[in-house]
Amino acid sequence: MKRNSVLIILSILFLLNACQQTSSTKQSPTSDEPKNRPVGMVWIPSGEFTMGCKEENCTQEAMKPHRVKVEGFWMDETEVTNAQFKKFVEETKYITVAERPIDWEELKKQAPPGTPKPAAENLLPGSLVFTPPTGVVQLNDYTQWWSWVTGADWRHPQGPASSIEGKDNHPVVQIAYEDAQAYAKWAGKELPTEAQYEFAARGGLDEKTFSWGDELNPQGKYLANYFQGSFPNNNTSDDGFAGTAPVKSFPQNGYGLFDMVGNVWELCSDWYGVEPASAVAASVVSINPTGPSASHDPVDPYAIKHVSKGGSFLCSVQYCSNYKPSGRQGSAYDSGMNHTGFRCVKAAH
Repeated sequence: MKRNSVLIILSILFLLNACQQTSSTKQSPTSDEPKNRPVGMVWIPSGEFTMGCKEENCTQEAMKPHRVKVEGFWMDETEVTNAQFKKFVEETKYITVAERPIDWEELKKQAPPGTPKPAAENLLPGSLVFTPPTGVVQLNDYTQWWSWVTGADWRHPQGPASSIEGKDNHPVVQIAYEDAQAYAKWAGKELPTEAQYEFAARGGLDEKTFSWGDELNPQGKYLANYFQGSFPNNNTSDDGFAGTAPVKSFPQNGYGLFDMVGNVWELCSDWYGVEPASAVAASVVSINPTGPSASHDPVDPYAIKHVSKGGSFLCSVQYCSNYKPSGRQGSAYDSGMNHTGFRCVKAAH
């Protein structure tokens, strides 16, 4: 059921969504924090904030600014790691979407009518992998740096010859929405809503461009893992990492969360839509929004997508500046990629 793979294989429509001073008051801790903090989680206090992009250079996928209030919740302080996901797989014998053969009968429901069935070898288990070109390319054709790789999965993020050995503390990737949901259920948690994620990513700083303020690299310091250099062919890795970074490699935000921007895109529970999550007037506060009732992307009308947030190690100033709380894209629900992972939340009670 890996929709993205067919879009690469068949060269049909696919949208890889562009990865493209106000109040700085830090929100103080509140008295609503419950007792008995879950291991590896931090409390995100209830609060109101401006959700969406107020920066000058908003991407076309960005939400328009609107006021939102969320109730307090627990959130994993880091992305789910390879070690954590491995424990889940060992205990449940779970097989991820990338490890299963593609079911064409299901997949063709998401393809334009008349799309021919791919050859059998193109329906083998696998996933999408970032494969940088050898030279400078035009940035209007993602197929020049994304490839369908048979045998790519969470244990082999770049393909069958790759491994996660020695990377227990890196975020797990090549995760489809179904996989993230299964892990969350096993852990007694849930995937965050887009509103929860963005509120938490801001760390108490309302209407700021980044989780730490309005300057990308204050005093020349890198505070997140993103792409430096000429995208997509030359990553200078000035931040210290060419791919994923171990969790907690960069400073935590105001709520004690790590890597809420950069490193890997993180899946959310909301269906993806290009319109704002709330159509109410800007003066009205939306309370605990959960997104649209169905996936809707007019540029990719056959898609079934969920929101992913925060950008990744592949977001760059040149192509995808989504390494910020307002950053968002749509991720096909039945596909993994080697720059996409997740973290979980848990209700107060």
